Amino acid sequence: MRGAGRAVAAVLVTVAAATGCTVEQQGESGSGPEYKAGGALDAVNSLAVKGRAPKTGYDRGRFGSAWADTDSNGCDTRDDILKRDLTGVKFRDERCTVVSGTLASDPYTGKEIAFARGRSQVDIDHLVALSDAWQKGAQKWDPSKRIALANDPLNLLAVDAGPNRSKGEGDTATWLPPRKGYRCTYVAGQVAVKKKYGLWVTAGERDAMKRVLSTCPDQALPTGGNPTSAPDRFHAR
Repeated sequence: MRGAGRAVAAVLVTVAAATGCTVEQQGESGSGPEYKAGGALDAVNSLAVKGRAPKTGYDRGRFGSAWADTDSNGCDTRDDILKRDLTGVKFRDERCTVVSGTLASDPYTGKEIAFARGRSQVDIDHLVALSDAWQKGAQKWDPSKRIALANDPLNLLAVDAGPNRSKGEGDTATWLPPRKGYRCTYVAGQVAVKKKYGLWVTAGERDAMKRVLSTCPDQALPTGGNPTSAPDRFHAR
């Protein structure tokens, strides 16, 4: 498994060099990203605007097997994100396999949710849904770049399963978190992912992003690591 992870990571480095797409490495639990203060609203204008392409050919497998060990740390991406976002984490093997913990404050609802492996109401959400990415540029990518997107910590968040499943493949124009105070951070995360990977937005999606971010013009743009730990992450209104 570790050898396979190293092979995937090597391919991703090659893709990054060829495309200019930075592949983030997962850091220690609780480590945060760098932020460009006030950059989220400005960054919306840098995104290409096009119509949504057909979903023809989409399959989760087009983004690689689920939760590849792209950083070659011996743990799969799902466990890396659980370790990052939960508190009171307990492991099956003292290092990788998360068996329990607590999502102390779900970003989408504010609820505290207990995590128990195999019967949990905690999902790992792709901020930019993979099917949405497929229809906005990813179907033309090299497979290794799709693997990078699917496993990038910038695009992943432990959340309440209910809202996540209601989101489906929604973009900013069709779905926002129920917790209004998290919407600026959520949209900034989507902008950051789309900017990093060169995904486009529809006109309606761009306008929705601007509507949300205009209420918080100082919202920082996450550039890597943990998109939930920005200063002033919640904008009450």
